Amino acid sequence: MTNKPYLIFRINSSLYGVEAFCVQEIFSLPNLTPIAEVPADTVGVVNLRGDILSVLDLNIRFGYEQLDYSLTDSIIVLEWQESRVGIIVNQVLEVHNISLQEKAIELFYDRDLNVSASHFIAGIGKVDADIIMLLNHEKILGYFPEFEPKINLEKGELIDKLIKKTLLFCPQATPEEKAILKERADNLRLPTQKEDFTGLIPLAVVGLNNEYFGIDLAIVREFTDIRQVTPVPCCPPHIIGNMNLRGEILTLVDIRTVLNMPILEIENKANIKVMIIKIEDLIAGVTVDEVFDVMYLQPLQILPVPTAVHSANSEYLRGTAKYCEKMMSILDLAKVFQQGDLIVNEEV
Repeated sequence: MTNKPYLIFRINSSLYGVEAFCVQEIFSLPNLTPIAEVPADTVGVVNLRGDILSVLDLNIRFGYEQLDYSLTDSIIVLEWQESRVGIIVNQVLEVHNISLQEKAIELFYDRDLNVSASHFIAGIGKVDADIIMLLNHEKILGYFPEFEPKINLEKGELIDKLIKKTLLFCPQATPEEKAILKERADNLRLPTQKEDFTGLIPLAVVGLNNEYFGIDLAIVREFTDIRQVTPVPCCPPHIIGNMNLRGEILTLVDIRTVLNMPILEIENKANIKVMIIKIEDLIAGVTVDEVFDVMYLQPLQILPVPTAVHSANSEYLRGTAKYCEKMMSILDLAKVFQQGDLIVNEEV
């Protein structure tokens, strides 16, 4: 069986892959313009350098409820035989050589119904212990259903979904988030500039105690909501406890102590996010108040830390940069964990 390179990504905790050759580009989720009288899984369009790009939500196509979108989501643009479409994903991972196993997926499809033309899953692949659902890019890019899609749903369910579809993208977004989505959409309209992008620094922008912090995206594995936390006895206050994430036990750490900020009150954890980081062999969860953006900086955009600012924790900062008309601190999170006395070495 021939191996092919697939780009692996995550949607709603499930792993998918698409042949890498048909991936044209990837960018952070912008504001989308919903269009009337289109299939429910077409959530909107965006002006991509003068061309109108339709954007699909595969989560809806597979029969799941539509999720709230986030600034950390991305759009993968697929292109094949002069057709182009975008798909919304929660996290882009990496490219792996995978052998497509078509027989495995046939067990789940009723072949007597003769509806295979609408199936987006071509087969199943494996990467280490993970099961990857491999997409059929031809079906995705050639999928043009009529306004009333022929999908096996309970009577009235499809009509209800179409009636409830709103021509407003991300209605739950805050004014600040909507401004970021709009700015991204405005930037996508502009022609590509011929410039050297070598050396750009990718950052995840998070909030702690009403301040912006930039984190090296290379060490960020994913973001998730805080879940049931099991306290760990005999640990310092910055160790919040352990959390089960899809079978993996992670220790949650509050880095505010190192940054001389008030520590997180566990009673107020309902809206707290967790940033899963991987630094060499260490995997842990870092609590943050908000996740704002993923951005790329030129090294010249990073300014020195002002003498009077963060004087007590400047050793953990790589510099500052402008973000949303405010200043953002670029945090060296690897140094925080290596030198900030956050790690508990004893077995607990």
